[in-house]
Parts: sequence; C-alpha cells; structure tokens
Amino acid sequence: MIAIVITVAPFGFDGSIVEVECDATKSLPSLQIVGLGNKAIDEARERVRSAITNSFLEFPKKRITINLAPAELPKDGAHYDLPIALAILCVSGQLRQEELDAAVFAGELSLDGMLRPIKGAINIAQKAKQAGYKSIYLPIQNIEQASLIDGIEIYGVKSLKQLFLHLKKEMLIIPNAANNLKTDYIHLIPPTLDDIKGQQQAKRALIIAAAGHHNILLSGTPGAGKTMLAKALSNLLPSLSIEEIIAVTKIHSFANKVSGEIINTRPFRSPHHTASIVSIIGGGNHPKPGEISLAHTGVLFLDELPEYPRATIEALRQPLEDKKIDVSRANAHVTYPADFMLVATMNPCPCGYYGDKTKECSCTNSQIIAYQKRLSGPMLDRIDLIVNVSRVSNESLFKTDSLNNLQHLSAIDSINRAIKTQNDRYLSSTIYNSSLSNRDIKKYVPLSNEAQSLLLRATDQLKLSARGYFKILKIARTIADLDGKNDVSIEHISEALQYRG
Repeated sequence: MIAIVITVAPFGFDGSIVEVECDATKSLPSLQIVGLGNKAIDEARERVRSAITNSFLEFPKKRITINLAPAELPKDGAHYDLPIALAILCVSGQLRQEELDAAVFAGELSLDGMLRPIKGAINIAQKAKQAGYKSIYLPIQNIEQASLIDGIEIYGVKSLKQLFLHLKKEMLIIPNAANNLKTDYIHLIPPTLDDIKGQQQAKRALIIAAAGHHNILLSGTPGAGKTMLAKALSNLLPSLSIEEIIAVTKIHSFANKVSGEIINTRPFRSPHHTASIVSIIGGGNHPKPGEISLAHTGVLFLDELPEYPRATIEALRQPLEDKKIDVSRANAHVTYPADFMLVATMNPCPCGYYGDKTKECSCTNSQIIAYQKRLSGPMLDRIDLIVNVSRVSNESLFKTDSLNNLQHLSAIDSINRAIKTQNDRYLSSTIYNSSLSNRDIKKYVPLSNEAQSLLLRATDQLKLSARGYFKILKIARTIADLDGKNDVSIEHISEALQYRG
C-alpha cells in the first residue's frame, strides 16, 4: 500500500503541488526521504519520529520510504513535516487514505508533536485553492494570514494529536472564517505635507506622483528637505485593496519577513546604498525576492541615488518598465512582481551646493560632470518627474503656523478622486496612468490642438526621446485627472513639461 498526502512547495510568487508518497516494507527499521529535499527536509526524519511517538501514536518498525514528487522540483522548508507524519500514519494503518484526500497539509513539527508556524502559508493556501482542493490544514499561528484566501476551508491545527483526532472524527476542528479586512483607512505617520515648510512645487510633484503612480527624482542641496518629502509620499498613497494585500503579504511571507501576520499598509523600502545587487533585485541559490519586489504596490526609496553602484542602478531599468523581475539561476527560474514607485534623491554635485544661492560650490566642472554622469541617460529617461528642491530660508523654518494636516488631507482627497477616475476609466484597481502602453495613450489621452502643438515644439527643443514624449503625456493625463478634466489641455502639458528636468 502506498499512502499519498498533498502539500504545496512555495516556489517564486506562486507554488507547485507536491505529493508526499510513503511506502513501508518489512526490513530493518529506517526512514528515507527522497525527492530533492534540502537539509531541513532531511532532518525531518528525527522531528517526525519524535513527534509521532510523543503524540502517543505508533511509529512503524519497518523500512519507510518517503518520496516528494515531482522529484525534479527543489523542496525547501520544514512545512513538509506534517504531511510526512500523516503519510507514515496512513501507511501504517492508523489513518485511512480517504481521510486525507481532497485536503492539503503543511506545518513544522516540534519534538512533542506541536505545530510551529511556517513561512509562505498564504502562498500554500492560494495554490491549494487554485488546484481545486476543498480544505487546508495549517499551524494555528498561520490561519489569520491564510484566511485572506476565500473559497477554501482553512483549519488551524495546534498539534499532530489534535489533527489525528479530527481526521478520525473524534474531536472536530472548526474551520476559520474568511478574513474581512477594512481597507478604507488613512495613515498619518509623520512627516506629512504640513510638516514640510515651503517646497510648494515639490509637494505638487509628490501629489502628481501619488495620483498616477509615477517615479520621481528629487535633486537639491543638503538639508533642503528631500528625504522628508520622500517619506511624506508614503502617507499620500491610497489604502491597499484586498488583491494588493494578498500580493504584498505573499511576497513578504515567502521572503520570511513576516510569519503569520497580514501586511495591510503599502510597503516603504529604503535599502542603504551599500546593499548588494542581489538584495535589491532578488536572487540567491534559491531565488528570493529582493527590495524591488518587497516594495511591490508601494515605494522604493533610494536616498542619494548616485552613491549606489552603477550596476545596481542599471539593474532597475527593466523592472521599472516591465513591473516584474525574472530571476534566472542555474537551478531555478522565478518571476516576482515589482510594480513599485521609485522615489530617489540626489545632490547636484559631490559637495552638494552646486546652484545654491547662499553657499558657494567647491567642486570643479569635471567633478560635477562625473558625479551627474553616475546616472545614465536611459535610467533618467525612466523617471517621470525630476524636481529641483531649493533651500528654504531660516525665517520660514521658525514659523509656527499649524494647518492641522489640512494641506495633507486635502492632497489625499484630490489623489483619491484622481485614482477613482483611473479605476473607472481602466476598469481596474491596479492600473494607473504611469502603466499605460503607447496604444492606450492614444485612446485615453485626448489632446487639444493647442496642447498637441506645444508638446511637439517642446519635444523638439528639449530633444526628448520617444519614451520621454509618452511620459509627458502620462503625467499630463494625471494632472488632468487631479483637475477633474477629461481632455488634456495646454495647461496640463505645460505643467508636465516642468518636471522633465
């Protein structure tokens, strides 16, 4: 008799169904696990043996072989403990095969038979639902996260003994109810727009960026408020939708950034410029998501962009266009989503005071040119808004007038209206003006004759590329949405041209 228990191998953003096959023959007692498992799976032999014995169940004195199929798929993690233990109990006659059918099992066992939380629970639950299974059994610490997936019964299990009694219908476990989250709340974590003195043009650029999901580069002297502006942007973004909460939680769970909790706020990732290219883009022997994927649906903040290695900056070019990253290694190929807003800051020169009205720059022309050339033309071409941030006078800093976040709340209201317009126009909650294709622009960005004439003259004078031309149209579309206008007029094109450096 061969026992089969179903589990899931979280692999990349999705996963694969894995059959845990078990065979027992009369021979010297042993337990062998085959099927391309890692060290954690190889060590499952001792955990499973102790967990079964300490749960007052019988570990068969036979030669037991466990096969994790498909064998060519790499297996990683300790969540195979529970299905392996159940397969052994089934092949020894303590459970029947029909008691294990139509369900998926995953969980790490402790030596006393209790279940420990696992990573990737939401990935496992979603894949189980997609594969048509009716129920899934997970450690009780993971059920809140897994309950984001509706359409499948999710059981929270405390111990192997409890699950055994449930399967024998002696002590039933009640399935967890679907998780109904509220997504219409506002986070106001300092700094807000009201905390930033002056910088009206930069604030306007932040509002446009948040409304259309545009990338933005803030350039200016040290202490002008570039970092505060970038951090204020995270407070302007709308709440996550249910689909976005699932996507963000899946990525962070698979990356082992969270265990059982749910992520319901937009990510704000700010890796240091000394971070390796693998940590930012993703990869490794078993490819894991990098910062660009952890920032999915949120903000990737790169402070002092020219200080990052050239290879790291150039590696961002493809994800900025495709909204995803393909990580290829010798033993694996995975694709992670990477639909993030890039928010970057930089100084105009090494000393930081080139163009400053009050402090003289100490850099030579060659130093300034070399510093600015750290950002290539193709990379700058992928940034929608380029804003120069000037020094704020000391008198303005001492003003104590307070708007009680009225400026910030007004900006949020305008952004939400513009996003609602985009949702209705594109019939989607995940498509923004920044992600329009060239074909979509012709359909959704109607230009007046005056606006078209101005744009053609400007692109010729500024020598903009085709990508730059279409980015002007996308920004103008967002500005028109903020104004509540259907057509893109000459005023919208004029303002959009101001943000191309």
